[in-house]
Amino acid sequence: MLKPKVLQALNSQLNAEYYSSYLYLSMSAFFQDKGLPGMANWMRIQADEEMMHAMKFFDYINERNGRVSLKPIDGPPTEWGSVLEVFEETKKHEEHVTSLINELVSKSEEEKDYATHAFLQWFINEQVEEEAAANAIVDQLRLVGDNGLATFMIDGQLGQRTAAPADPAGA
Repeated sequence: MLKPKVLQALNSQLNAEYYSSYLYLSMSAFFQDKGLPGMANWMRIQADEEMMHAMKFFDYINERNGRVSLKPIDGPPTEWGSVLEVFEETKKHEEHVTSLINELVSKSEEEKDYATHAFLQWFINEQVEEEAAANAIVDQLRLVGDNGLATFMIDGQLGQRTAAPADPAGA
């Protein structure tokens, strides 16, 4: 059974993951409206991944005989000044999520909840990948500046992203 402080922290993270999904879906809509289907695709897949992360927390809380507590989700931004600004926000958001996961790990250690600590290791590794992906795109966009053709090429590259297959082990 989950200790109350860990349960509260897990529920907070669950809701943060839902917000992440909502944010990336909003970014996808923004790119779709701007005629950048590759970037819209990248963000749509990102939104789906965040929903999968939320469901991992949802299932874990239930498996540990905890009570899932869903809270209202704030509306995400819907407008950005540039493609670069969207991906800079993505990078900043992923860094924020990393800090939330790190706080959860600390809470699990404080409460001596070793099962939750083990569960969170997957998210630590996932956040390294999430930050690296966002950082790489930001670096490319900064490199090309306002070059429309280069942005078009990056859009094409990001359009090749496909959804990762579901993990049959539920990790």
